[in-house]
Amino acid sequence: MTTSLSQKASPQRSAMCLMPRLSSHLVRAASAITLACLALPLEGCAVAAFPCRVASATLKIVPLVGHPAAVPFDACAAAID
Repeated sequence: MTTSLSQKASPQRSAMCLMPRLSSHLVRAASAITLACLALPLEGCAVAAFPCRVASATLKIVPLVGHPAAVPFDACAAAID
């Protein structure tokens, strides 16, 4: 009798395990779509220059040596634009 009860609970248990995975995939898909929509207005040059700008801004945080170290990255971004 316990065997029949465990067999009846099995489909419910598998459905419950499927829901977290499904919601995780939906969150990832929604994140990817949102990121694509945010990047859509950017032109190709802006997307290509983005890593140079991020590296430059990150280096500029460092006191004394940040601004001189960021000059090549600023030049990189300016050359791409």
